[in-house]
Amino acid sequence: MDELTARVRAFAEERDWQQFHTPKNLAMALAGEVGELLAEFQWLTPEQAATVMDDPEAGARVKAEIGDVTIYLTRLADVLGIDLSEAALTKLDEVATRYPTVEARGSAKSAR
Repeated sequence: MDELTARVRAFAEERDWQQFHTPKNLAMALAGEVGELLAEFQWLTPEQAATVMDDPEAGARVKAEIGDVTIYLTRLADVLGIDLSEAALTKLDEVATRYPTVEARGSAKSAR
């Protein structure tokens, strides 16, 4: 994650984009990219969605959108001073406490 964060930061700095990379703007850009990712799955059946990567064209589009989402999320976390890996691990620990295996196993109510 550190290497990715550093590369995304350098990319923005080389282009003098940090002036535009406010938390609000980055969050909005992230939402837009998530929307583009969702659009790749919008009319697929569950079976088609599960095998989307088997289609070279559709798979390439999904991979590109996931890349965009990752870049914007990484940049947003960097601008806010959040260690993305630490935040995810902390959240995973919290969810594990809230949904113990014994109670949550196989339950769609607690699926995340």
